[in-house]
Amino acid sequence: MKRTRAALMASMSVLALPAWADVPRVATDIAPVHALVATVMDGIGSPELLVPPSASPHDFSLRPSQAAMLEQSDLVVWMGEGLTPWLERPLDNLSADAARLELLEVPGLNAHEFRDQAVFELAEDNHADHDDHADHDDHADHDDHADHDDHADHDDHADHDDHADHDDHADHDGHADHDDHADHDDHADHDDHDDHAGHDDHGHDHEGTDPHAWLDPANGKLWLDAIAAKLGELDADNAQAYLANAERGKAEIDAATAQIIDQLAASANKRYVVFHDAYQYFEKRFGLQVVGALSLGDATDPGPARVAQIRDAIVDNKVNCVFSEPQYRPGLVQVVVEGTNASVAILDPLGSDLEAGKSHYTQTLGNLAKAVAECG
Repeated sequence: MKRTRAALMASMSVLALPAWADVPRVATDIAPVHALVATVMDGIGSPELLVPPSASPHDFSLRPSQAAMLEQSDLVVWMGEGLTPWLERPLDNLSADAARLELLEVPGLNAHEFRDQAVFELAEDNHADHDDHADHDDHADHDDHADHDDHADHDDHADHDDHADHDDHADHDGHADHDDHADHDDHADHDDHDDHAGHDDHGHDHEGTDPHAWLDPANGKLWLDAIAAKLGELDADNAQAYLANAERGKAEIDAATAQIIDQLAASANKRYVVFHDAYQYFEKRFGLQVVGALSLGDATDPGPARVAQIRDAIVDNKVNCVFSEPQYRPGLVQVVVEGTNASVAILDPLGSDLEAGKSHYTQTLGNLAKAVAECG
């Protein structure tokens, strides 16, 4: 009798195992990607997050616990080498047997090429009919602006190709309209800006696809389907549940997108400068007029020539707002707005003050819209 009862209890214990016991263990790189995966896995399992939202994904160093996440993962979902170049080697060494989903390589991605000039063509030149797209997320040709990636003069900016030695421009102070900026290198905050945890040493190549593609909600919807399909391949028992979660996630993104369009309706004629060129997906999706970027990327510091060029652009274009980022010191932004009428605010493309989870993605987009709408 005892043996029978013990056998019965053993069988009941097996039946009582949670449904997610064999669900794939998933590691993700950044919080917005983690949110999309968490949405698809809702009620089934929970993904792990490698890079905290408060850290820069470009130059992050894995801790032992995060390396263990990779080693134990069945699937790694990441943006790609363009955003986290340091992650490729750990993936090969620690997760060689894990499946991978590189979001920047998903077919159908709305991709934009890097812009390497300091001052951009205004969005109004590329969005003359933006207001006519009531449901612009669904227009197949909305993302296909014939001229936005192929500016005929993109490579012809006389002062752009020479920035390798921009600190040595002997005639920089001789420009008549730059004389009043002679002291901008003397600001203590500017000198401190050169010390961002060694990020200058990473030598990112700003060519090819801009990796900040999560800031276009159309890409978020595309990735929900891709994530559901990949998880369904690894976990056929829950394949339909993953697909259903993806559909709910897409509806949530659509609702957030509609709200953002309303939030930004009064911002169509405002002009902005961003700290680094990470926002063109958001900018082009919602028709914002971004005049330029203070830094080529968040892994590089601008030289005096670029700082002066942006400062002139702020004045000449009557820029309403210049944005800094929470991951970087705001001193340089204060330098370029000094003596102008531009306001200063913070844009946070990674949602550093938000709790990681399935709502993180839409909250990050919503917070961007709120910051843009309220500044200037």
